[in-house]
Order: sequence, then C-alpha cells, then structure tokens
Amino acid sequence: LSSSVDGVVVATPAETHFDLGRRALEAGKDVFIEKPLALTYADGVQLVKLAKDCDRILMVGHVLEYHPGIVKLLDMVECGELGELQYIYSDRLSLGKFRREENILWSFAPHDIAVILRMIGEMPAQISAYGGSYVQPNIADVTVTHMRFDNGIRAHIHVSWLHPFKSQRLVVIGSRRMASFDDVAKRLVLYNHRIEMNNGEPISINGIGEDITFASSEPLREECIAFLNAIALRRPPVTDGQSALNVLSVLEAAQESLAIEGMQVVPPVDVTLDSPSQFHGQDPI
Repeated sequence: LSSSVDGVVVATPAETHFDLGRRALEAGKDVFIEKPLALTYADGVQLVKLAKDCDRILMVGHVLEYHPGIVKLLDMVECGELGELQYIYSDRLSLGKFRREENILWSFAPHDIAVILRMIGEMPAQISAYGGSYVQPNIADVTVTHMRFDNGIRAHIHVSWLHPFKSQRLVVIGSRRMASFDDVAKRLVLYNHRIEMNNGEPISINGIGEDITFASSEPLREECIAFLNAIALRRPPVTDGQSALNVLSVLEAAQESLAIEGMQVVPPVDVTLDSPSQFHGQDPI
C-alpha cells in the first residue's frame, strides 16, 4: 500500500474481511472494516491483537451506533428517562438481498446487537437462537435471537430477508417509560406508559406518546467522520475493535445455538484481551 495512504476501508464480501484487514494492518495502516469484523470470533481476536501490536486504529462498521436517533435514545437511557431497563426487542425485516457467504443473522443482526450491548453495558450471560432456511440450504433466512443478562434484562432480535415489507424498529421497555425508534419512519417516540401495582394487581398506565427530535445528519457520514477523527487524534472510535469482538461473541454463540435448535449457549471470551463486558470508546457524535 502507498505510503501516502493513512487509512484503509474494507467494504467487501464478509468472507474477505479478515484477510484484507490483516494485510492492511500489517502494512501499517489504520483500518475501518465493514460489519462483521470477521466471520469467526477467533479471527476477530487476531485482528484486534494485531491492531494493538501495530499501534493502529481498528474500527468496525456498526453504523447504527452513529444514527442520531439511536444516539439520542442512548442518551435518554443513560439519563434514566425510562427508569430501570427491563426488556429490549428489535426487528430488522425486508425482502432480499440474499447472500451466500453469510446468513441473515450475520448480515442483519450485528447492528442491533451492537446497540443493545451498548445500551445495557454488559455482555449477555446466555444466548439462544432459532431460525429457518427456506431459499438456500443451510443459510438461515429468518432468525430470532434471545439474550439473557445477569442484571435481569432480556432482549430479543428478529431478523429476516424473507419478509413482505420493510421494518426496522427498536423498542425499549423501562420501569417508568417506554421508547420506540423506527428507522423506516425516522421517528423516535417516548411513551409515558408504565405498569403500577394496585392491591397486588398490575394496572397499565397509558400515557401520551411524545415524538423526540434528533439531528438530521446522515449516519454513514458521521461514521466516516469518526474514522477520520480516530486517525487524526489517535483515539479509538466508539465502534472499536473491542466493540467488534463483543458483537462477534454474541453472533458466534447465536450461530452455535441456531445449529442445536435453540439450546442456550454462553458467549465466548478471550481472557488475553480486555473483558468483552468493557464498553469503551468515544462519543459517536
């Protein structure tokens, strides 16, 4: 690679991410790799270690973390506007584009996994996943992944490229309020809904849904700016190598569970690296 090049973007088929990323890091370049970082957790660990040894920036393309609507939602959760988190679910559904090198889990779910892990601030204790292959043998077209966290929070992610309409929604249930982010409608709504106990009986309190405004900046542009800033300032972006490993850990556990009909799996951890429960990096915007 030319000495005039400081950073390399790897936006190629997923099965090439590890090899191209490795070659760019070995050439002394800062590297931005589209999601997923690699197709195995072990390969991801190798890239993160290599970036550390070469003192290079390694960034992964979890673009949803740079969406101003998601940034606003994360701020609301962080400030306690929803109360204690209880349950999170997301769906990412559409018709096609079908892939051969990766299934729907690895193609669609990384975005939502990244945001959910960031929101909860820890790794799940157990993961289970179910799905089905209908278009191509052994390539799942639909999956539902369940995550259980030690703090009592649960989350599930439904992804499909075999769906009659497009839906991209993240719903967060808190003890005081609830919120919904719809990426198709470009709406973030805060609901003053909650459950109260009256003489031992649960009573639903239905409040008014309030549209929350957020910046109109393009997520992909913000992601690119984050990579340029990371190169210039020599500071890891919010979607750094460790963030990529956190997501790969969940993906690999979900894939294993998918293969054994939804049995619970504990996500892998590499003890030679920082714990995957550590969520660090700079503010995305």
